[in-house]
Amino acid sequence: MNNTSETVGRQLREWRQRRRLSQLALASEVEISQRHLSFVESGRARPSRDMVLLLSEYLDVPLRARNTMLTAAGHAPHYPHHRLDTPEQSGMRGMIEKVLHGHLPHPALAVDRHWDLICANAAAQRLMSDAAPHLLTGEVNVLRLSLHPEGLAPRILNLAEWHAHLLNRLDHDISYSADARLAQLRDELAAYPVSGPGGNLASDAAQAGSIAIPLRLKGDAGPLSFLSTTTVFGTAVDVALSEVTIEAFFPADDRTAQALA
Repeated sequence: MNNTSETVGRQLREWRQRRRLSQLALASEVEISQRHLSFVESGRARPSRDMVLLLSEYLDVPLRARNTMLTAAGHAPHYPHHRLDTPEQSGMRGMIEKVLHGHLPHPALAVDRHWDLICANAAAQRLMSDAAPHLLTGEVNVLRLSLHPEGLAPRILNLAEWHAHLLNRLDHDISYSADARLAQLRDELAAYPVSGPGGNLASDAAQAGSIAIPLRLKGDAGPLSFLSTTTVFGTAVDVALSEVTIEAFFPADDRTAQALA
């Protein structure tokens, strides 16, 4: 058995199982025989470049993992990967910063696949400025910054609710990407206390009849309430850009809107 074929076959099988598809269902969707798919997964057949791309596209495999499978099958990576701090991506980095700046006076930030901060606008930087210095140096992880007892957690009025919401977001990310670092981050965040200002309260969203979970913070002039939206680059063909997420926050009530304005 070819070790290379076995490796790419194992990866394809794991992604298929992660997407909860049978061999028959996947083979039918991509119009190949179940027998051929079985041979590929067992390592008895080495998939062509086009076959790897076809299967990974249907399985919605992240671009980074698609390149890994191509390499395992003996093919060159298909998707370019330029870090956002390289000259090749200076235009894209500038566009992201313009999007964040255009969201002022409301907070907005951009993160990578591990929720590490890429950049933030001035309003988001002000919200984060009270956190302990060790949370704001080096690689700044915005989920750790949000829920750490020395981060934003003491100011979050609905801490238990927001804590559960972020863990659910992480569960979704882990299910999609199978990223071990995200799984470690989730374990860390799950261990953080939720006994902040609103840690023992029932769901504020449920009490108010809201249609989305707000982020409620203690502010100098009273409570601030935000609703968040998520933006991704759905047509990205560069690995780094495909992993960028923009989190934009909007005022959830008039008091917050007036305070930000």
